[in-house]
Amino acid sequence: MPASPPPAPPDAGRAVAVALLNLSGLGLGYALARRRLLMAACWVATAILLVIALPADADGVPGALLAGYAVLLLLAAAHGAYIGLRARLLWPGRAPLALLLGLVLLAVPAGGALWYRDARDEAVQQALLDRLASADHLVAADASRSFGTAEPDYRQVLGVYRDLVVHHPGSRAARKVPASLRTYYSKVAAPYDGRDYCTAVAPLTYLRTVPGELPKATVGTLADWPDDRLATSLYECGSQGLASGDQDWGTRFGDLMKTFPRSPQTDKVVPAVDAAVKKAQKDVGGSGSCAAVEELKQLDTRIGDLTSSAGDIDGGLASAASRARRSGSDGAYDCGVQEYRSGDFTGARQTMDDFVAAHPHHRNRARAQKIAIAAEVAQTIPAAGKKLPTTASGGSISVTVKNDSPDDVTVLYTGPVTGSFTLKACGSCRSYLLADTLMSTFKPCGGGKDYPQRTIQLPVGTTYFVHKPNGGQVTTAGSDTAELRSGYIYTECAYVTQGFGSGT
Repeated sequence: MPASPPPAPPDAGRAVAVALLNLSGLGLGYALARRRLLMAACWVATAILLVIALPADADGVPGALLAGYAVLLLLAAAHGAYIGLRARLLWPGRAPLALLLGLVLLAVPAGGALWYRDARDEAVQQALLDRLASADHLVAADASRSFGTAEPDYRQVLGVYRDLVVHHPGSRAARKVPASLRTYYSKVAAPYDGRDYCTAVAPLTYLRTVPGELPKATVGTLADWPDDRLATSLYECGSQGLASGDQDWGTRFGDLMKTFPRSPQTDKVVPAVDAAVKKAQKDVGGSGSCAAVEELKQLDTRIGDLTSSAGDIDGGLASAASRARRSGSDGAYDCGVQEYRSGDFTGARQTMDDFVAAHPHHRNRARAQKIAIAAEVAQTIPAAGKKLPTTASGGSISVTVKNDSPDDVTVLYTGPVTGSFTLKACGSCRSYLLADTLMSTFKPCGGGKDYPQRTIQLPVGTTYFVHKPNGGQVTTAGSDTAELRSGYIYTECAYVTQGFGSGT
């Protein structure tokens, strides 16, 4: 007997049937052609593909693996066709039936591919939803942090939203982005809901940039959502700064006027500034005069800066600045009085000198001059500053002041009356050595010279004198306290002393 059955006559139908059966990936063509090892190889290849591909995930199967598997199926089909051309089939015996079975079994890989595609699509949807959930969680976690710290996270989340709606527009995650975006706006703007208006300015300003990062349809009505809130925050923050003395209020009002020029909040700026000016004006004249004057000066400066950067509102800001400037200038007198009464004689003198220079026709100018003189005397004799000087002049007691020095001397005095005058230098006089003044025989203005002099009339009481040389190198101004009584004639002598050979 022959070792094997004789080859069957060539049959193209049988060859196609074996090829189709091998395309199922199960090696059934080899099974019917009695090629068990090759059938097992097909099973192993298919099993490896299933182990790698399942469960389906968003990344899918590597392209190289799919390409290799497809090549393997094609080779199995081609090889099966070659074998089936002459080999008899184990079952079914007739080629048409085998061909029909091969066509039916092609549904296995086709159905598997469709199922896998659906499973992978679902995995992609879940991955996108997880990505959206992670972004939303990050927003919620950052709600309690400062905007400056959380801003990088907010921008990262915005990038996730943008990627979902732009690159995955049909996904379930993309359809949820508008709802997430509403929560995003609410969380970022949380300081506004807490009435922390100054803190709310930065996040609300940021939210106005969000519509430029996302499709218009995604943002919807949220595009204008921050506007009124930002305008309110700028106004309220500026108002709080105006009331507390924070000099940044002008910047807030300026941003408001430039960003929302026709908003109701902008209409409140001039009344708020007017109220601040009026409050400072009312404080002039009391114990807080100096602070009020400084506040008025600051208001004048800040209002000027505001109008320069953001313009005016129907001239209202310029009017407020003018009133602040006038009130601050006029209030300098009250500040000088406050400084004098508090013992700040250096400050009082400077304030009154500035006031006199700036107000040549002011009703308080004459007394301001007196206070400046008394403050200068009190710098040398503090007791002289116990009472605020008046504008009184004259008296019943004659006091003659002579100048026994080579320099012009300014004589200042205060007490019941206050004043000053200057005596010209004595051309034939000299500066005394300190040792001379310690001798018992020392008598200035006693040399019988024609000393420059002036006689003034003063009331009874204590008068404080200070002799201030206008030139020369002297150590200090001379001073004297005179108790003036009726029936006497008094003489004051001004002279200059120098140290031992020091030239001072």
